[in-house]
Amino acid sequence: MAHKEPEIVVLPPDTEKIKKLWRVAGILLLVTIVEFIIAFTLPHGAAKTFLFVLLTIVKAGYIVGEFMHLRYEVKVLFWSVLIPMIFVVWMLVAFVYEGTKIVTY
Repeated sequence: MAHKEPEIVVLPPDTEKIKKLWRVAGILLLVTIVEFIIAFTLPHGAAKTFLFVLLTIVKAGYIVGEFMHLRYEVKVLFWSVLIPMIFVVWMLVAFVYEGTKIVTY
């Protein structure tokens, strides 16, 4: 019995998937650039913090939708992941805000 090597078949690249990945990367890059512009141009304050939290939620939702493939599932599953994440971010912001109000004697 002769040992036969398995055949290796190289498939051509799927150009549609590659274009979609570049589009997703471009959108995330655009949101990140907006975050950098806000970071270096706006003065510190509540508006800057609000914009950062909002853009973080937008980026997180987009990442969850694309890379976890929840965009292609039923909408209830998408929102069941996104809404608790929004509340966690809100809770962290509230804790940081309240933590700055604690006075030590």
